Amino acid sequence: MRILLVGLGGMGACHYKNYQHIEGAQVAAAVGRTEQDRAAAEVWGVPIYGTIAEACAHADVDLVDICAPTFLHKQLVLEAVAQGKHVITEKPIALSLADAKEMYAAAEEKGVQLYVAQVLQFTREVGVLRDVVRSRRYGKPLDACFERLTACPKWTQGGWLFDKSKSGLLPFDLHIHDLDVIVSMFGKPDDVIFTECAGEGKAYSEQYRFLYVWHSGFNVCAEAAWFNAAIPFTARWRVYFEHGMLVCDHNGVTGYSADGEVTQYDIAEEVTVDCGINLGRSGWFLRELSHLLECAQKNEPSPYVPKQQILDVLEIIEKI
Repeated sequence: MRILLVGLGGMGACHYKNYQHIEGAQVAAAVGRTEQDRAAAEVWGVPIYGTIAEACAHADVDLVDICAPTFLHKQLVLEAVAQGKHVITEKPIALSLADAKEMYAAAEEKGVQLYVAQVLQFTREVGVLRDVVRSRRYGKPLDACFERLTACPKWTQGGWLFDKSKSGLLPFDLHIHDLDVIVSMFGKPDDVIFTECAGEGKAYSEQYRFLYVWHSGFNVCAEAAWFNAAIPFTARWRVYFEHGMLVCDHNGVTGYSADGEVTQYDIAEEVTVDCGINLGRSGWFLRELSHLLECAQKNEPSPYVPKQQILDVLEIIEKI
């Protein structure tokens, strides 16, 4: 499958490196306007164009992979769909539910697929959780807790991440990872309550706590933060079931059954790729992109990032 890569910054470079490990995948062209984009394209030996339409006019491509900043997603997705191409776009799909619906409608009208790269769905850790929830290994889930904490991401180029109109700030950029997992595992919550805080002079909230509530009595608490503190990146979760608990932390994924059995789940990566971003070597993006390309070849939606799940998550975050 021939790919048009749009945006050659950190995430674009991550996707490019992973495509090199996927049989039959070729980055045939790129779209970018910055010196960084042009320099990367030259190193990779990939022709670079100013627009998607220009690239599609000169290069034979099957799919457009959008790794540009969030505020450009809608415009770029619509441009790609207008060319009749399948599209992968980085998360979040858009900054409003209305925009996301418009993007999906355009793809459906053209008969092409629109995929959102919610990469946590393709981690071994979330795969274990999915299997345990579906198999009811420890019974019905009763409660859960998710954390995603990091130092303030001052590395962002041009400061766009701290502009609400361009990034949606912390809920859209960071918490959306965990909320996508929560909705995919437990369904859309019936209500959400949240708190937020920020230091004096900050134009955005630095930390949120969320309580997601289901009428069934199931609850999930979650925390997300861009702390003004040099803490290491921390992502962990635990789910309490009727007959045990599943914990994901620095020790991996561990199951604790009510009868005393402790299970250390195998989450070792078979193949890893140096992604060139703060995650280091990982198999996440390789599995994600391999899966999405396979779905695109069949012109089928992905069961891991279905349209309704993406829209449900966006509706919740937009309310927040």
